[in-house]
Amino acid sequence: MKAALIKLHIAIFLWGFTGVLGRAIQLNEGLLVWYRILITVVSLFVLMKWQNELEKIPFKTMLQLFGIGAIVALHWVCFYGSIKYANVSIALICFSSSGVLTALLEPLMTKKKMVLIELLLGLIGIAGIYLIFHFDTRYRTGIIVGFISTVLSVLFSILNKRTVASVSPKTIMLYELTGGLLMLSFLMPAYLHYFPTTKYVPSSFDWGWLLLLSWVCTVYAMDLSLQALQKVSAFTQNLTLNLEPVYGIILAFLVYHENKELSEYFYIGFVLILAAVSLQMFRVLKLNKH
Repeated sequence: MKAALIKLHIAIFLWGFTGVLGRAIQLNEGLLVWYRILITVVSLFVLMKWQNELEKIPFKTMLQLFGIGAIVALHWVCFYGSIKYANVSIALICFSSSGVLTALLEPLMTKKKMVLIELLLGLIGIAGIYLIFHFDTRYRTGIIVGFISTVLSVLFSILNKRTVASVSPKTIMLYELTGGLLMLSFLMPAYLHYFPTTKYVPSSFDWGWLLLLSWVCTVYAMDLSLQALQKVSAFTQNLTLNLEPVYGIILAFLVYHENKELSEYFYIGFVLILAAVSLQMFRVLKLNKH
C-alpha cells in the first residue's frame, strides 16, 4: 500500500506541473489537448511496439476504453479552459471537489457502501472551493469550467477502477488516449467554429513544452497512477488528487507569481483542502495497519 501511495503522489506532482505548462503553451485549450494526446499516442505506440508490449484486447473492452478516453480528453479540455478563464491556481483548486463527488458517485456506480467519514472529508474540500467562488467573482467562469473538469475526472477514475485488474496499465493508456484522440479529431471542426483561434500550429517553444507534457506528465504519470489504482480505492485516489493544487499552486506562485492575484479567501480554502487530504491519508494508513 505504501508503494502505491508513493507512486500516486509522484503522479499527482507531475499532474500539478501540467497547469504551469498549459499556461506556457500558446494554443487554445482544444488544440493544446489534441496535440498532447497525438504526441502521447504516437510515442506510446512506438515504445510498446519496440518493447513488444502491444496487447490485443476484446472488442467490447476496447470500446469501453475508448469511451473512458473520451472522458479524459474532455476533462483536459475543461481543465485548460479553466486556466484560460481564470488562472493555474483556480483551475487546480477546483479538484478540491473530487472527494465529495467520488463519495457520492462511486457507491451509485460500483455498489460500494457509502462511508460517512469519506463524505464529511469531501465536504471539507468543497467548502474550500465555495469560499473562493462566493467571495471572488472574477474567477466564477473559470471555477464552473474547472468543476466540470473535476466531475469528468471523477467519472474517469471510477470507470478505470473496473479495468485495471484485467488489462495492463500501458495498454489501458494507449486505448483510452486513442479513443480521446478520435473523439477530439471528430469534434475539432465544430469546436474551432465556436471557439475560433488564430494559431493552429505550435511554435518551437510550444513543441518543447508539449513533448514534456506528453512524455513525462502524461505517459509516465498516468502509468504510475494506474499502477496505484490497483491497490487504492477511487475515493482515496481522488481525495489525494487534492494535493495536485498544492503542488501546482506552489509552482504557479514561483513561475507566474499568481499569489499577487489571489484574495485571502483563496488561502482559507487552500488550508481546508490540505486538512481534508491529510486526514484521509492518515485514515488510509491506519486502516491498512490492521
